[in-house]
Amino acid sequence: MLLPYPDAVTDAVTPRAARRGHVRRRVTGDVDDPWAWLQNRNDAETIAYLESENAFADSWFGAGTPSIDDVFGEIKSRVVETDMSVPVRHGDWWYVSQTREGLAYPVHCRGRSATAATETVLLDENVEAGDNEYFGLGIFEIDRMHSLVAWSRDLDGSEQYEMLIRNLTTGVDLDDRLTGTSYAGAAFSSDSAYLFYVLNDEAMRPCRVMRHRIGDPQSADVEVFNESDERFYVGVRVTRSGRFIIIEAASRTSSECMIIDATKPLEHPRLVRARSADLEYSVDDWGDRFVILTNLDAMDFRIVTAPHDNPGDWTELEPHEAGCRITDVDAFESFLAITEWKDAQPRIRLLHRDGGRCVVPVIDEPHDVEVDSNPQWVTGVLRFSYQSMLTPPTVAEFDVESANVNVLKRVDTPNVNPIDYVSFREWATADDGTRIPLDVMVRRDTPTDGTSPGVLYAYGSYEYSIAPRFSVSHFSMLDRGWLWAIAHPRGGGELGRRWYLEGRLLNKRNTFTDTIACARHLEERALVGRRRLALYGGSAGGLLVGACLNIAPESFGAAVAAVPFVDVVSTMSDPSLPLTVTEWEEWGDPRVEPWASYMLSYSPYDNVKQRDYPPLYVTAGLNDPRVGYHEPAKWVAKLRALDSPPVVYFRCEMGSGHGGPSGRYELWRDEAHNLVFMLRMLTPRR
Repeated sequence: MLLPYPDAVTDAVTPRAARRGHVRRRVTGDVDDPWAWLQNRNDAETIAYLESENAFADSWFGAGTPSIDDVFGEIKSRVVETDMSVPVRHGDWWYVSQTREGLAYPVHCRGRSATAATETVLLDENVEAGDNEYFGLGIFEIDRMHSLVAWSRDLDGSEQYEMLIRNLTTGVDLDDRLTGTSYAGAAFSSDSAYLFYVLNDEAMRPCRVMRHRIGDPQSADVEVFNESDERFYVGVRVTRSGRFIIIEAASRTSSECMIIDATKPLEHPRLVRARSADLEYSVDDWGDRFVILTNLDAMDFRIVTAPHDNPGDWTELEPHEAGCRITDVDAFESFLAITEWKDAQPRIRLLHRDGGRCVVPVIDEPHDVEVDSNPQWVTGVLRFSYQSMLTPPTVAEFDVESANVNVLKRVDTPNVNPIDYVSFREWATADDGTRIPLDVMVRRDTPTDGTSPGVLYAYGSYEYSIAPRFSVSHFSMLDRGWLWAIAHPRGGGELGRRWYLEGRLLNKRNTFTDTIACARHLEERALVGRRRLALYGGSAGGLLVGACLNIAPESFGAAVAAVPFVDVVSTMSDPSLPLTVTEWEEWGDPRVEPWASYMLSYSPYDNVKQRDYPPLYVTAGLNDPRVGYHEPAKWVAKLRALDSPPVVYFRCEMGSGHGGPSGRYELWRDEAHNLVFMLRMLTPRR
């Protein structure tokens, strides 16, 4: 007899979290939340419960086939472990990063030529990680004189960084130690005497721009800007021209920029244009004027210019095109590189000073393309990178004058023969008739007779577009006869700002029903079998997983929810939690109607009830500042408390945060868990 998935056999006892009375006061009516106590990580019973879940999951993952070691070994076999990036020129130096076999983290180097770029080690992340379980490099900002680098480290996944300043001649860090810093950028003054950086508030919101004089204690640092509106994030950067330091304050729906002359770091920042509701813009220097990307009178953004002495006086340069969402503009001395999404496909378009335009050519299949590292202000080439589900990451240069493309490097992927696979785009039809793009990859010899298993990955939030990218891990599924698909539901930005607005706030349910429509389409096209599809998503994509399972559990045979944002109403009702206030413009404020009822209608945790749920694998990070570990922990506890609970395994990384473990080997092993879970659950056995 063929079983749809293996029995959940393990020697470990299934964990059961105790119930403790806790009433949540809500506009929609008071509710009992008996697992609210799991939010207290200082409660010994919380840690004991998480550890019992880890033991339970490890027991199951430790037995059966394929094993974690099997799939980890497959992933590793497709990677050239000793490798290096393409050297990039910056000033009189060439910079490069290396990976070395057996080492978990990159090594950053430079030299006086491209061939000598590995000559001097600037920062070895492996050395800096030491014996720490976790290491994350945040800022890595080199000054204009190439004598200093400001770099920051996170040693527990909490995204609280310590910033240091290294002398690049001696290789020794200065005595300067800047604590509590953010990932939100850094900028040196032209003379390298000052460093601008960003501090977080208690809610982990980047909000204060500080000016640090090199050599002084942090206590002497001067506050340059403080954003008091809790909806706004703050960032700081230096323009490619090196002439200006830009401070940007942005919420989900509006922004405001300030400018500091990099040669006059003690001057007060100049405002470009005062913030107003629904006005977004960003600023760069184009040598003789500023170039500004804005949504003013342009839903999908347009490009304007402004004089240096009057940055609020805008003149149109590149008009708005409906449905073609401009996402970024990179300014170089003689041209602009415009990144945009059109027809659910990213592209790079060049605009020359004389008005000439051209699109940078790449491969025909659905793909991703990005502006790569281009630190040189004066250049005749644009370095860019592209990839697809079949094409490994590729770095190339586009000659601005001749329009020729020169491929510099394509990542070598041993044990992968792209000719054995095919990728293509499908279009699913949503309940309201909207066509939803869906990218698919499969082995050429995989049958399309409605029997094959598959993975459907989806995100669909924050106007974040998921391009079809290459991943060596996917081939562990494809080579076993699986399909891998990426849904592009509303809430992302693949089809312009309208696509985002139709999956946000009171339209959020479209994100979930669009994803279900993609699952239905794959089944109707006989690309996957009935209940042979695994749904996979993380963070806000984990919310998507939970909501889809509540709406249409019959559409899926398994699900992986990585660090899922599943207790939406409770979290968004508590402004003391990290990031809550800044998120109200994305989800709504459930302390008032109509948000209260609408968010309650899809919140995965609040809508758990007896259903035919498929097996689930859920993850969390104890130090996660974005999605508290307690959200997936509570969700799992509630699922386990059902009269007929689904098969659920839950692992909480006890020493990391939102991105899971650090180091490439541990990340591969982490992904192996996700794949092994799906393989075991949806591979028939006799």
